[in-house]
Amino acid sequence: MMMGFAVIVGVLLAGERDMNAVTLTLGFLTAFTFTGASMAFNDFCDREIDRVNMPDRPIPRGVVSPKEALLFSIILTIIGFVSAFLTNFNCFLLTLLACAFFVLYSTKGKRTGLVGNMMVSACVSIPFIYGGFISSGNFEAVTLIFSGMAFLANTGREVTKGITDIAGDRLRGINTVAVVHGPRKAAFVAVIFYLAAVSMSLIPQLKNLLSVWHLPLLILADAGFVYSSISLLLNPSRENAVRVKNQVLMWMLFGLISFMLGATLI
Repeated sequence: MMMGFAVIVGVLLAGERDMNAVTLTLGFLTAFTFTGASMAFNDFCDREIDRVNMPDRPIPRGVVSPKEALLFSIILTIIGFVSAFLTNFNCFLLTLLACAFFVLYSTKGKRTGLVGNMMVSACVSIPFIYGGFISSGNFEAVTLIFSGMAFLANTGREVTKGITDIAGDRLRGINTVAVVHGPRKAAFVAVIFYLAAVSMSLIPQLKNLLSVWHLPLLILADAGFVYSSISLLLNPSRENAVRVKNQVLMWMLFGLISFMLGATLI
């Protein structure tokens, strides 16, 4: 759902106010289906790792078979491609890039650690750019700023997730920052990305790119990132890393809503 709303935010940040409902629905559907497809495909590829790290996931539990997960991913991908093609050709090309990223990550990139984390984050940042393509490529600086913030914050979250998955990742040769350098150094790397995202969030206000209506939620989101960063540095345990990665998802949602308000209530 978040990625679908991210497309709508990308449209608003591009200054589009008269977009018809069908086009917006297609944009939301593309992001929604591609997110589901990437998650299902990743679960298919990670089924052996998840038996150690996350045995409650559908495939390890036996609720869904590997073939069913792969088929579901293919169906969602086809729906996403069709909805993107019906939007415009630039959107279709961007979905090809997103698809390449999530397939490459799940099959090869995951083992590279930080580079793989950045592949995931590229997919998270693309929906905002996609919203600009829906608006005929009418990009505003704030669109790229928010896309960059999403990239930085999600990379920090991916590094944090690596702390939670050390056992299974080490077993399968996944060279995350946590596996190679330990949880404490991984926490430090994650915090660098979180604080970089917080610093970047100040640019729209300094440049008067958004209305002041986005400030309350943005302040809450930034304070949340700082709080989670301190918490992770003080306690880089697996249990706390699980809490932090869940918190960060909430701070990212607050940031998403704040930029939506700032772009709409001008």
